[in-house]
Amino acid sequence: MTQYVITFPARTMVLTDEEFAQAGIDANAVVEEMKAAGVYVAAGGIDPEAPAYLVSEDGSSVPANYPDTAGFNGGVTIIEVDSLEDAQAWAARIAKACRCPQEVRGLF
Repeated sequence: MTQYVITFPARTMVLTDEEFAQAGIDANAVVEEMKAAGVYVAAGGIDPEAPAYLVSEDGSSVPANYPDTAGFNGGVTIIEVDSLEDAQAWAARIAKACRCPQEVRGLF
């Protein structure tokens, strides 16, 4: 079994307030399906109001982020499945629920 991370930036969800509310309901239903299937590891949305911190090996931290990730927020899901094809099938379900394409990457 391999873990995969499925992500999308919030800016890809161009929805009305009503559509956004329904997307949340639909996405939570997919998470429940993942749990029932035994593939769920973790899922959540990155809080756009919460600051990012860079933490050094000595434990010190500063409120900052890597320049290429500035402004990233959106959804993150981690699943554990047998194949990339299985991960892509779950990503398609999330894409349908969230009404936007999903990025899939394997974890090692």
